[in-house]
Amino acid sequence: MTKWTLNRPNGSRKESLIRVKTLLCTAFALVAFAANSIFCRLALGDSAIDAATFTTLRLISGAATLLLISSARDRKTAPISRSDWASAALLFLYAVSFSFAYVGLSVGTGALILFGSVQATMILGALRKGERPRLVEWAGLWLALSGLVFLVFPGLTAPSPTRSGLMALAGISWGLYSLRGRTTISPLAETSRSFVLSVPFALLVSIIMPLQLRTSLEGVLLAVLSGALASGLGYVAWYSALMGLTATRAAIVQLAVPVLTALTGVVLLSEQVTLRLILSAALILGGVGVAFRKRGEPDPLKAAE
Repeated sequence: MTKWTLNRPNGSRKESLIRVKTLLCTAFALVAFAANSIFCRLALGDSAIDAATFTTLRLISGAATLLLISSARDRKTAPISRSDWASAALLFLYAVSFSFAYVGLSVGTGALILFGSVQATMILGALRKGERPRLVEWAGLWLALSGLVFLVFPGLTAPSPTRSGLMALAGISWGLYSLRGRTTISPLAETSRSFVLSVPFALLVSIIMPLQLRTSLEGVLLAVLSGALASGLGYVAWYSALMGLTATRAAIVQLAVPVLTALTGVVLLSEQVTLRLILSAALILGGVGVAFRKRGEPDPLKAAE
């Protein structure tokens, strides 16, 4: 009994540090995801660059940034495995499908299809692995999803089946990529390998689509920013965060990205703050907050039964 009492504070401090690290990494990753949406919207929405070139430059700049960081930290590289190629393929499928889908989808429609696909993929993956979300987590998910629908509803249009399929593929690929990240041991090393190995796939797409080549200085800069900052560093933070999140919570927390994207648009693009944005943000963030209630706390839905 004495030994347990003496060791408990150290264990509590360690758990607290892990929670703080998870929180900080999650926050940084979500901000990076929102910035990535802004960069993509500016580049592809204004036709500053074609989708294939944007994807290629995004992945190359992400790979270069992560390799520089890895070399500076003098990390030994592990042999490339089939698992690394699988993660790289998922990363590429997400990036290329996302770029080509947004050429012909409205922002609202694209966001709804993307995040709906991500949620479905990650939660189904969690259930398949034996994870059983609590009732309060399901409640948080539906509350956040209702906020997402309310947020993007004015921008919803009848989508192209091809573009919708591409965005769904992007969401499924990202969901699977995130699920694989929950088992990572070294987030920096594994994310670096994923980016480096995804580059040949992206180059192949650019090579077979030369007639659609369109570049500008603005488009190139946005692609590099998207790859080096919002993708490369953001995905390392996300892989680090996934080590401390359940698959269900990792799925739900990403619903905060559209809110952050909208708020970033208000600050950087002079978009208007509307009552719809305020109410939807409250629903989404409230849903995320409900889902993240400590497991030791009573579940209000169970208590009400």
